[in-house]
Amino acid sequence: MSFPRARVAVAALLVAGATALAVPAQAAGGHRALSHFDDGSFETPKAPANAFTNLTAGQAIGPWTVTAGSVDLIGAGFWQAAEGDQSLDLNGGTNGAVTQSFTTVPGTTYSVTYALAGNPGGGPALKTGRALIDGQNFQDFSFDVTGRTRTAMGYVGRQFTFVAQGSSTTLGFTSTVAGAYGPVIDNVQVTECKPCCG
Repeated sequence: MSFPRARVAVAALLVAGATALAVPAQAAGGHRALSHFDDGSFETPKAPANAFTNLTAGQAIGPWTVTAGSVDLIGAGFWQAAEGDQSLDLNGGTNGAVTQSFTTVPGTTYSVTYALAGNPGGGPALKTGRALIDGQNFQDFSFDVTGRTRTAMGYVGRQFTFVAQGSSTTLGFTSTVAGAYGPVIDNVQVTECKPCCG
């Protein structure tokens, strides 16, 4: 069965137009608020296996943005991940910070959970940092790497809740320890509390 060339061309244009409309527009300031929280296990992009990629302020890690200092995206096999293959050391050459913005419903309570460990490769033993919502500190965290190794990271679960103030919320994690060996985060998840969670 054959179609006139004009119809095929119109159909191709319609498909191309629909595809273009499906691509999210960049928000003001170059940051894009995702319709949902995404890639909390830092699986995109892929870092080299048994190695890591250093990223500095202004660079992206999938839906995340490095907003200060530098961080290391840890590739598969370099050390134990909490979930998936990759994780994030919040200290690259210095302490760093990452954020992700996503759509929320104002007045709705959300739960944030994440897995926390620390880079066992060097001091200090106590790795410290903060979890932030819209730039405000919501939780201080710390992890002692004494006795931990790359094959036994000892991840622990952390959790907190927040009430969305607007239609977009920015979740951030920042290291508060100097040096190249920082706190490690993985398996970050954001869920809407129904009816509530604590």
